[in-house]
Amino acid sequence: MKHPAHRDTIELETAEVLSHEACDGNQFILRVHAPGCAASAQAGQFAHLSCDPLLAMRRPLSIMRVDAAQGWVDFLYKAVGQGTGLLSRRVVGESISLLGPIGQPFSPHAERPRALLLGGGVGMPPMVLLAENLKRLGGYAPLILLGSEVPFPFTQRPSRIMVPGMPDGTIGCMPLLEDWNLPSRLASLQGYPGCFEGYITELARYWLEALSEAQREEVEIFGCGPHPMLEAVAKLARDYALPCQVSLEEYMACAVGGCAGCVVQVQTENGPAMKRVCVDGPVFDAYSVFT
Repeated sequence: MKHPAHRDTIELETAEVLSHEACDGNQFILRVHAPGCAASAQAGQFAHLSCDPLLAMRRPLSIMRVDAAQGWVDFLYKAVGQGTGLLSRRVVGESISLLGPIGQPFSPHAERPRALLLGGGVGMPPMVLLAENLKRLGGYAPLILLGSEVPFPFTQRPSRIMVPGMPDGTIGCMPLLEDWNLPSRLASLQGYPGCFEGYITELARYWLEALSEAQREEVEIFGCGPHPMLEAVAKLARDYALPCQVSLEEYMACAVGGCAGCVVQVQTENGPAMKRVCVDGPVFDAYSVFT
């Protein structure tokens, strides 16, 4: 059986912890030196990390940032179970076994330069890397909308970049994106200052409605987050007849396509088919997953 091309770029390496920052909401930003992974990682891909030498099962973490020249990779994750709880205790200088990058990445299209990036919770990391890649490519005008029901893993600040259609008071942004001169806005149901009170898909509708018909024809949607959020993202795309790619979150055992424990049903030209999220995804066309 012929393997997808991206399987040839998966590296198994011993990564050194360079920094490990604890954030509010039991969230952590981990930076490791993993030059093999950093050399080819793309937005939407993930790595499979060994959380502790005594825990056999690895955990998949979405890649948030990479620097191929310096060889580092960043991950944002939330400690919610045994594996990520053990991972959160790893300190600078320790080694972590890393397998990656894994999976099909996002594929932006130049004819749709108005990229709408929607990231919810631990679905934020791929949006950060995608935004950085789009800026590097040039010719794109992305808007990044991020949502969280726990404190954001960064200190938000008022944005200086105007975004049409934003409701009054929706001015909070992610400083990193702002420093890249990329517009971002935040949404939450927790009443955080500067955030839109609602879901990011609702906030996205305000923006889409403020565009002209010609401008909307230049929009492509990208999403990553919990399953209910991605269902809403697919509906949003369908309502406006926009192309949409989503990155699915599923439990994984091997993460390289061997165990088939992360399969989902996808609509294809030949009818329904079971696809492995780890290697056939995690990025899929939204219309093929959410019918």
